[in-house]
Amino acid sequence: MTETQTQTPLSYADLLASVVPAEGGREILDPATGEVVGRAPEHTAADLDAAVAAARAAQPAWAALGHERRAEYLTRAADAVEASAEALAELLSREQGKPLNGPNARFEVGACAAWLRTTAAFELAPEVLVDDGGGRAELHYRPLGVVGAIGPWNWPMMISVWQLAPALRMGNTVVMKPSEYTPLSVLALARVLNEVLPEGVLHVVSGGREVGEGLAAHPGVDKIMFTGSTATGKAIIRSSADTVKRLTLELGGNDAGIVLPDADPAAIAQDLFWGAFINTGQTCAALKRLYVHEDLYEAVCQALTAVAAQMPMGVGLEETNVLGPLQNKAQFDIVASLVQAAKDAGARVLVGGDPDPDQPGYFYPTTLVADIANDNPLVAREQFGPALPIIKYSSIEEAVAMANALDVGLGASVWGTDLEAARAVAARIQAGTVWINKHGAVDPRVPFGGAKQSGYGLEFGVEGLKHLGAPQVISY
Repeated sequence: MTETQTQTPLSYADLLASVVPAEGGREILDPATGEVVGRAPEHTAADLDAAVAAARAAQPAWAALGHERRAEYLTRAADAVEASAEALAELLSREQGKPLNGPNARFEVGACAAWLRTTAAFELAPEVLVDDGGGRAELHYRPLGVVGAIGPWNWPMMISVWQLAPALRMGNTVVMKPSEYTPLSVLALARVLNEVLPEGVLHVVSGGREVGEGLAAHPGVDKIMFTGSTATGKAIIRSSADTVKRLTLELGGNDAGIVLPDADPAAIAQDLFWGAFINTGQTCAALKRLYVHEDLYEAVCQALTAVAAQMPMGVGLEETNVLGPLQNKAQFDIVASLVQAAKDAGARVLVGGDPDPDQPGYFYPTTLVADIANDNPLVAREQFGPALPIIKYSSIEEAVAMANALDVGLGASVWGTDLEAARAVAARIQAGTVWINKHGAVDPRVPFGGAKQSGYGLEFGVEGLKHLGAPQVISY
């Protein structure tokens, strides 16, 4: 592809037709309507072996291009995503369930292009460690080889780009395994990217757990990147042990937010809402338990309830909606059971909590739950859906202790008008990222990773690039 060539936009029909098998495959249903979106290929262990072999064969030539040429390919890949953005967003909405508008399908496709461009722009020069006249030592980062990327169903396209963009930029080739719930979105994304990328550098294998286990254990794969549950992350650690693979694991979170006594409930309500309910709550680093000082408690509850009442939920292709269904029945059942546990314990439901049994799709209404104990399952377990518990506290010591009580620590947030006081509280929270007066605001330039059992390794920024390379010291 030359500098002057442009990408022809794909229609939704053409994009879908390009990724479904000619025959067979597994039906993928729209979680909002139950209608068939398409059929996903069911790849085998032999298909996985072939993909890894092809990636290994392509990797030396890809690495030899150097950073500048690989960055050019990523920039062109971003152009290709933008050219077919509407078709990609429609497929994503139909398969995942998220609406086109709001921080959802169109937003996600736009983020794919933004991450590709930003990753292409990073500079990664050798680091001079010693240069004192008696010797010189430099730290370089070399490609690892083949990276296996295992992605989730909540942000299937965007998180795929989070994985593949830095891996490719560093000179690795990539074999991706999407969630069995959202394979079409990732296959379609790869279809668009592979119009630009050299042959063999990016592959997708679609299938169930056995394909993911095979990728994690495969002797031809040098690193695994995984986003998903802590339980699955532990299984990947075990599967990868015999080949001593490098790992980047972004695992489950149950992010806490602390509203300080000096906060302005009306000013923060909208940002609190989207911190919790982005992607209908189906986000690893969403706000999942909110601690509010007793002086502001009722005001915050009222302000959040007012915001929630304004947010339409429904089928994603209807332009007015900004909240959608849960992606699958298993997740719907988890949210329903956790809210029921809160109701059974006498918690106060401010809004929601009663799904319509006659409504098609996995819609759970936007739910706010107040007057709930910190050890209630809705607080202590990650709900991963549109239900936010709001817990009252009396002292900062109490709030910090409750925020840190769990064995996960992906993100957290502190809300208040005194920034110095908020920073002091943020420094005491055990989480990989702590935001102030916002939540979940990831940035491709800023490293992101978890603490405790929320995983290890960093993504994003130059530090994220380094985690996709093998450090090598040259000393002379």
